[in-house]
Amino acid sequence: MELVRDHIKENLTVLFVGFNPSIRSSETGHHFANPNNRFWTILHQSGLTPRKYHPSEDATLLELGYGLTNIVERPTKAAADITTEEYQEGREQLINKIEHYKPKVVCFVGKGVYQQYSKKRNVAWGIQRTSVVSGVIDFVAPSSSGLVRMKMNEIAGIYRQLYDLIA
Repeated sequence: MELVRDHIKENLTVLFVGFNPSIRSSETGHHFANPNNRFWTILHQSGLTPRKYHPSEDATLLELGYGLTNIVERPTKAAADITTEEYQEGREQLINKIEHYKPKVVCFVGKGVYQQYSKKRNVAWGIQRTSVVSGVIDFVAPSSSGLVRMKMNEIAGIYRQLYDLIA
């Protein structure tokens, strides 16, 4: 298995944060590589990307002002396999990354990711009233996992709010 590297630089428009790499992502070294994951379709349908990108093109999102990282680095079969200790360590590392790189918006790809990061239980979709890191907008979007039961147009609609925010 390969390490799935962050694609991050200073002053990004959006930093997308997932739970952790899937087994497929760790095999390929690319973010959101599981064929059942709808991340790339969602970005395109919401208007965030001009076309549907392939996971192997994940680094090219930097050219659009978008970055990719995870709250936990270790690949697992499911997010349920992540330990409390891994979340705590990942949270601290993520806060440090966000403070250092200062993206305009951090988009959490899943409520659970944001709950682990913010330590808040009641979380709504979209822009959060307060951010963990001052000067950065926290935005919560549905997970792109194929296991999410929301309809695709609903998910894309929430990501469209992100597009509207940064456009």
